[in-house]
Amino acid sequence: MNAVLPRFLKSTYRKEPLISVLITIGVVDALIGGLDDSWSLFAFGLGMTGVTLVFKLWRIQQRRPLPEEPVVQHYLPSRSSSPTLPMLTIPKKKGTKD
Repeated sequence: MNAVLPRFLKSTYRKEPLISVLITIGVVDALIGGLDDSWSLFAFGLGMTGVTLVFKLWRIQQRRPLPEEPVVQHYLPSRSSSPTLPMLTIPKKKGTKD
């Protein structure tokens, strides 16, 4: 459980950084306001968190699912673009006489 929460938070922050920051700010404001008996800060934090969550849900609904097409991955081309190379032969050197 301890390893799952940080991994979830990291993936969430990478996908939606602005929304995640606004939710974090709202939750922290609500916690500080609730613990310090500052009801205006508590209400502001809850309001910010609520508005951000509504905005996130609205953005999720605006996204249209893309039609899934199977991805064909070719590792080699069907035919070579370059001509075949000639066979290389190494000529044997004959001993030279000085």
